[in-house]
Amino acid sequence: MQTEKVADHIINWLKDYASQAGMNGFVVGVSGGIDSAVTSALCAKTGMRTLCLEMPIYQEKNQVTRARKHLNELEHNFANVSSLEINLTPVYDNFVATLPQEPASEKLDLSLANSRARLRMTTLYYFAGLHAYLVAGTGNKIEDFGVGFFTKYGDGGVDLSPIADLLKSEVYDLGKHLNIIDEIMLAPPTDGLFGDSRSDEEQLGATYNELEWAMEKINSGIDLNNLNAREKEVLEIYQRLNFANKHKVAPIPVCEIPVHLKK
Repeated sequence: MQTEKVADHIINWLKDYASQAGMNGFVVGVSGGIDSAVTSALCAKTGMRTLCLEMPIYQEKNQVTRARKHLNELEHNFANVSSLEINLTPVYDNFVATLPQEPASEKLDLSLANSRARLRMTTLYYFAGLHAYLVAGTGNKIEDFGVGFFTKYGDGGVDLSPIADLLKSEVYDLGKHLNIIDEIMLAPPTDGLFGDSRSDEEQLGATYNELEWAMEKINSGIDLNNLNAREKEVLEIYQRLNFANKHKVAPIPVCEIPVHLKK
């Protein structure tokens, strides 16, 4: 990948889109992970106003520390960047307290995790509306179009997606080019939605490199005769998640009424 040219292409694309939309800049949720770090750095390099939000909800301390260090670097290097910490933990607690009590289960854990992502999306759009900013998404190609590893109307609720055509490995290449801090470059990717240190790859059951391999295999044709046991397992994981999460990327189904019923 021609990393410098890709970065310039994304930066120009962001500027052109915002200008044509008549918007003043961007708002980005920054989590302490590589995707949000790269996205916020690219937005910063447009020269347009870029508001970076930390939105902790029972967040692991090391995630908050990484995010703050990255934001300090951005604000030091770019006069157009500002940041805020919006502590959503009390909001989340009040939300949970209003809900009926449910027995502990994986479904409950996932539902609450997705609720955290949707609270953050609501916060991003509050500031976007206040300042005429665009909400910049932080999803990469594997997450957004491969295994659907995002929350519908949570971190999937954005105005534009600067890095969604880049594989995770390519995002890391951009991170190196953009001088993203080592703490973020070396940290295991995590969505931070469960209030613990579990990584993305632990949740997915495969590494991002393995999932990239599976995506490429499927796009180019699969020869099952030459696969070992782990490769077959990774393909099964990828195909299962891809199928299960199609609803996240497909258009919302519309019930079309036959013309004769409207007469």
